[in-house]
Amino acid sequence: MIEHWGIRARITLVAFVPMLALAALMTATFTGLRLSDLDDALRARAQAHARQFALNSEYLLFSGDRERLQQLADTLLHEDDVAAVAILDPDGAILARAGRASADLPPPTQTAAEARIIEHAGWLRVVEPIRATELPLQDAFATEPTPSAEDEASRRTLGVLVVDLSLARLQQRRSELLRLAGVWMLLVAFGSLLLARRMSKSVSGPIRDVAEAVKRIGRGDLDQRVTVSGGGSIRALAEGVNEMAARLADARATLNRRIEDATLELRARTEEAEHANLAKSRFLAAASHDLRQPLHALGLFLSELAQHDLDAHGRQITERLFASAEAMEKLLDSLLDISRLDAGVLSPAPSVFDLHARLEHVLARHAADASARGLVLRLHCPPCWAHTDAHMFERIIGNLLGNAIRYTPSGTILLACRRRGPRWRVEVRDRGIGISRDAQQIIFHEFVQLDNAERARDKGLGLGLAIVRRLVDLLGLRLALRSAPGRGSVFAVELPAAPPPARADIDLEARALGNFDGLEVLVVDDDVLARDAMSGLLASWGCSVHALEDADTAMHAVRAGLAPELIVTDLRLRGTSDGIALIEHLRALPGFARLPAVLVSGDTEPARLEHIQASGIHVLHKPVRPARLRALIHRLLGGH
Repeated sequence: MIEHWGIRARITLVAFVPMLALAALMTATFTGLRLSDLDDALRARAQAHARQFALNSEYLLFSGDRERLQQLADTLLHEDDVAAVAILDPDGAILARAGRASADLPPPTQTAAEARIIEHAGWLRVVEPIRATELPLQDAFATEPTPSAEDEASRRTLGVLVVDLSLARLQQRRSELLRLAGVWMLLVAFGSLLLARRMSKSVSGPIRDVAEAVKRIGRGDLDQRVTVSGGGSIRALAEGVNEMAARLADARATLNRRIEDATLELRARTEEAEHANLAKSRFLAAASHDLRQPLHALGLFLSELAQHDLDAHGRQITERLFASAEAMEKLLDSLLDISRLDAGVLSPAPSVFDLHARLEHVLARHAADASARGLVLRLHCPPCWAHTDAHMFERIIGNLLGNAIRYTPSGTILLACRRRGPRWRVEVRDRGIGISRDAQQIIFHEFVQLDNAERARDKGLGLGLAIVRRLVDLLGLRLALRSAPGRGSVFAVELPAAPPPARADIDLEARALGNFDGLEVLVVDDDVLARDAMSGLLASWGCSVHALEDADTAMHAVRAGLAPELIVTDLRLRGTSDGIALIEHLRALPGFARLPAVLVSGDTEPARLEHIQASGIHVLHKPVRPARLRALIHRLLGGH
């Protein structure tokens, strides 16, 4: 407990306890000596009275004058503290008595040859033998027979004097002395405490002032100063604290100036970076949209071309054009994904799914790329179920696996899954070039490729890991990386485990999409190539296509009697209306409230993506894959 005391309490304790102990010792010694003196004085006075009375009563006993003995006893009774007096003859008979003895003392019936003092129950009894005084005879010729021992004792002891003294006054005096000692002890203790407190205050006061000042300085009040007083170490301590506070104030002022300068510079650079990032986003959005338009038309034309009879050389060229268009489409899809994630328009749809089946699907999609590079893909995963957005998770693992394929020159890539508590840990392990510790954070930034200085097209744009990081954060999963240069990399994603459902959900979406013979389709697009390509593709599927270039013309045609069963429109159109407004205006007309609609867009700007999502209209992003378009039309028309 003492270790938690302050310095003032400790100094008070050190100063108070010795003084109190010394005062207690001195008071106890003095009181003890005084009490002993009182007791000794009473005994001595009692013995003196008894001896004097014994001498005075010797002759009276010898002569048998009992009346004078009684008077002498009455006289002795007037002495202080004498309560009773009794004179006994040698046989124990009472010759004279005065006063009243205590009932606690036995009656004086026995004689004693020696003087005694008996103390009992607040009384003091003095027993003094009265002996005869022998006078020597001067007659040298006188001869007497030698007395016997009994005669000698009988002549020498004439009687016994018994004096009873009350100790009440002595007890009262003792109590007074003890009370006085207690009062003195209290006075000494109070005075010692005051003196100790004064001493502790004189010592601890400056120290407490220093401690309080240091506390305020620690809280940031660097203008706080300690009053310098006293001398020696305390004065040096106060001066040192003041000097420290002054230096800290100067250092803080200097640091604040540097922080202000750095803040201004950082703000300027931040604004430059924001402007640059905004310009980059605008450029990417514009470039993505402008590139998607011809690429979208190219894909539709190629799809229509593939339906014609071609010779071997023509089919080979067509396949190469398909491959080039698909590569460009993947690059643009990555830009679109980044824009959609940054815009926050993607909403996860968590569900319980077969994790093993999803990993097999990812492995199958990348098997051809791995085989082309001479790599072996392996899957180690027990039958298991997980809970998250299955499509987004599949995109995460697909990006990690594709990244491993691109940066692994040879060997095996392992896709492994194991249980870790309530979660499944999915790992992509490769024996590729590895990643240094310094670069393990920047690889998740956009357009960062550590081993692609020449920007080879087959290694992508450097957006795969950036997309992985954003999807992991969106789904609330855990992402880990362990790698070293020359020793490969291990990317790990942890997702919540889930029990298998009562019955596996069956995908009821049909694979055979039927035909659209005679389907009335309204195509609206201000780009001639895209409009012609879409019209040709739909016509090749048996649709009756009406292709228009803007919203006003489309509305006029519908009011004039055109009755489309489906509308496929671009988002950006000439004039004041866009594709979303056109669809809403058409659905507002009588008989077209449930008109199926497909919105086609090549935009990646966050604002437009949010606008598309808020509309609730089905959208396909350019370049549109014919298979996706056909599947969506089939679903909109009520197919299964």
